[in-house]
Amino acid sequence: MPKEDIKKGKKILIVEDEHPLAHALELKFTHEGYDVTIAVDGAEGLKVANATKFDMILLDLIMPQIDGFTFMEKLKKKAPIIILSNLGQEEDKERAKQLGAVGYFVKSNTPIVEIIKSVKATIK
Repeated sequence: MPKEDIKKGKKILIVEDEHPLAHALELKFTHEGYDVTIAVDGAEGLKVANATKFDMILLDLIMPQIDGFTFMEKLKKKAPIIILSNLGQEEDKERAKQLGAVGYFVKSNTPIVEIIKSVKATIK
């Protein structure tokens, strides 16, 4: 099966209030063949995530209206979640993992290519 067919129709939701990062991720994932949706705050992200099935959710923790932890607690339609945050404390990572996150990246320390690799490995 060609590589493109595997990703075709795979949907990623990016919940990120930093527009430059959200846009960069959207461009990279779209270029890789994924169907990308962007939400700019936790409330919008939660609404979209509960209305549509996603294969992966990339989630910031510090956002307007609803933070990432509350987002994970209120999410009804389950999907793998990878955290993208500037919070690097162990207790934040542990709490995210307890709420179901399958990955955790500190934005300032992580090149976008690492995030893409992790997503690809998770939603084969």
